[in-house]
Order: sequence, then C-alpha cells, then structure tokens
Amino acid sequence: MNHALVESLLAFLAQDGCTDAGFDRMALHLFAEQHAANAAFRRFCAGRGVTPRTVKSWRDIPAVPITAFKEVTLSCVPADSAERVFMTSGTTRGDVKGRHYHPTMAVWDASMTSHFEQRFMRGEERIRMAILFPDEQEMPNSSLAHYLATAMKKFGTSDSLYALNLQGMDIEPLRRMLREAERTQHPCALLGASFSFVHLLDELAGTGETFRLPPGSRILDTGGYKGHSRELPLEDFYEALSATFGVPRDLCINMYGMTELSTQLYDDGNAVVPSVKSGPHWLRSRLVDPLTGREVPRGERGVLVHCDLANFNSVTTILTEDVGIAVDGGFQLLGRADGAQAKGCSLAVQEFLQAARA
Repeated sequence: MNHALVESLLAFLAQDGCTDAGFDRMALHLFAEQHAANAAFRRFCAGRGVTPRTVKSWRDIPAVPITAFKEVTLSCVPADSAERVFMTSGTTRGDVKGRHYHPTMAVWDASMTSHFEQRFMRGEERIRMAILFPDEQEMPNSSLAHYLATAMKKFGTSDSLYALNLQGMDIEPLRRMLREAERTQHPCALLGASFSFVHLLDELAGTGETFRLPPGSRILDTGGYKGHSRELPLEDFYEALSATFGVPRDLCINMYGMTELSTQLYDDGNAVVPSVKSGPHWLRSRLVDPLTGREVPRGERGVLVHCDLANFNSVTTILTEDVGIAVDGGFQLLGRADGAQAKGCSLAVQEFLQAARA
C-alpha cells in the first residue's frame, strides 16, 4: 500500500472543498497509480489507447463498468492483504458477488463520516439511533452494515440500538424507543435499508400505530427494495414514512451508495420526488450514453458515471447501471437502465472483459 498516497488523500478529503483544477490533479495522480498497479485496468486502458500521458481531466479517465467487480480483481495491492473486503449482495446474478478490496479503512471511514456529518447530522453532534439492518458481526462483508455501524459509533448516543437482525425485526425495543422519544421530546433517528422500512410500515399499519416524533428527528433510507419487500412508489413511500413517524419529508433523507464506491451521495430530503442527489468535493458525476461513452446533453437521460477519489485502490471511475438526469445541484436518479441503455451497459462490460483478460 502506498502510505504517502493515503496520507495525501486523507488531507484532500479533509479540505473544505476544491477547485476543478485541484480535483483534476488528484484524479490524474490516482489514475497514474492505478494504471501502473492494477493490471486488469491497465489492459482496459490500453484497449482504449489511454495512458497517463493522454488523460488531461477526470472526464478522460476510462469508466469501468460496475459489473467488472464481479468478474476480475480490481486492486492495486494483493487481494489477500486487504484490511476489509466488501461484497455485493449478488441479487442480479445469483451467488456471483462483486468484491471491493480496501487495504486500509482509513479513507473509506473518513469519506463516510465527513459527508454523513454534513448531510445527515446537520449540526447535531449525536442523536439516538435505531438501525434497521443487521450489524457487522452478522454481515462482515457488507458495506452498508459497516456504514450504519460507523454512523452509530460516531454519531449515535449510548442508548442507540439495532432493531433488526438476520432472524427478523425486533420491534418491541423499537416501539419503546419511539414512545420514549415522544414522551421526553428528545429527537431520534431511524436508519436502514428501504425494504426494512417497508416491513416496519406494514407491521405498524397492522396494529394502527403511528408516532409523532419530536422536532429534529430524522430518517435515512437506502438501497431500494431488491425483492426483499413489496415495491412502493417513492411518493407513497415517503408519505407513509412521514405520516407514520411524524417526521417531515424534508428530513426523510435517501442515501445513494454502492459497494463499488467508497463515498455516498445524499439528497436534502424528499419533500419532492425524485429528489436531487449530490456528493462531496471528492466525487464528481456525469451522465453518458453507454454505447459511445460520450456525455449526453444537459437535460437528457443518461447512465451515471461516478469519479470517486476515495476509491484509491480499485478504480476511481465507474460506469453504473443507473439512469439519471442532470439538474442544478446534482442529478435526479430515475431508475435502472433498460432498453438501449441496458444494451449499451452490457456492451461496455463485454469490451472491458475482452481487454482485461487479453
């Protein structure tokens, strides 16, 4: 592991922001390191005729299709030397899981805590939390389990709790916590997978229970439904959260993240859906036509490409399978690629694998 690179990146993340030139300098430095040390990525770049000499901006860095994390090892260090390995859920291809190797968790943790503090805590130092997701002991390779554990450790009060495990939801302690918050008027936070909230909403609807949580209470959901619960349109989902818990919709915050990134993106609440997602100064996004790789004109639908500088060990730049549209302040997430866009993503995967395995 390049310790000097890690230290310079941690200092970059700790800045208040950066200029376009500053972002490019760090992106190009990381690209040169990854081009030299990541063999699969280097072969992909060679197929594109791209080298550190030809890349002038973060926009020029070839975007690796997200599915590549399931097919090849994308790491600048030997995989068995990683401090942590996060694995995807494998929901799209059965048991085939993507793997993201982290030689040190220092960068991932710095990225998470700094941006979470800004976008979710919003000036609060600590808040009582209920986590609707299993803990790290039950899911040691889950980036979401680590994310939520880090949130509780850094920003939760000592009486925070987990309300869900692999056996199901432990609803009684959660009920007591919510009623206590109503009685004491001390705000609290509910955080977890979107599908966990659907199960909780259904459980409470069955008993006719609702809560009026005190001002400052907030909700964070992430990850969609993934076949683990019934599907709910976004408008219905956030209306149900607000009505059931008494939390205003502008404090029902969605986190957009993925195993293959080291940084999360957020909206500023869901009073209006679809909401506008944005990231911190060390992540930039663009929208492309996956068939050509070219950016689409502003206002048109495209597939999201993220350049995440916290991804120092794998690849910074990832072609997702998510469709969005650029708006002021970020982008609106519109769903998964289908039709021609899905075909374009599949062709991009084929191109990468042919090059990486050559």
